[in-house]
Amino acid sequence: MGLVLEKYKNFKKTNHDMPIINERITFPTVRLIDFNGIQLGVLNIKEALQIAGKENLDLVLISDKSNPPVCRIVDYGKYKFSQEKKAKEARKKQHNSSLKEVKMRYKIEEHDYQVRINQALRFLQANDKVKATVTFRGREIQHINLAIELLQKMANDLENFADIQQLPSRDGKNMVMILIPKNNSRNKDT
Repeated sequence: MGLVLEKYKNFKKTNHDMPIINERITFPTVRLIDFNGIQLGVLNIKEALQIAGKENLDLVLISDKSNPPVCRIVDYGKYKFSQEKKAKEARKKQHNSSLKEVKMRYKIEEHDYQVRINQALRFLQANDKVKATVTFRGREIQHINLAIELLQKMANDLENFADIQQLPSRDGKNMVMILIPKNNSRNKDT
């Protein structure tokens, strides 16, 4: 049985997790579930294939983790379609929003500031969070109030597209503020 499981593991790796069907199932006995979801019991693989063949359907390995493995009699085309549809829906609901960073100094020129605003706006419209960082060098750390004013100005300029998740706070030699996109920011044009 260990050799059979080893073959199955290698098969799964080479075929990108496609379900194992019909004659490719190498387990000697399986727990069989028919087309209507009724358990037919534990049968040897030949009997299970014969039952599936009589109904002009396919035998699909559903779970190899149980003992004996579970197989189901299904129309493979419909089964594959439904699995792909479920995966697509799961991907649609999942959004990996990442944290993008916009760095600047508290003595930033107006044009450079507008470039940072445009970068942040692009990130927010892509539904990403934005970490606005003001960096200090040496004795500049004395001017924390100017950095807070700059970050507040940025938040005001982006108020139609973003909400503040984290207010400006000191992080070592940096001042950091985190903005998150508003729910309706995708619908608005710049």
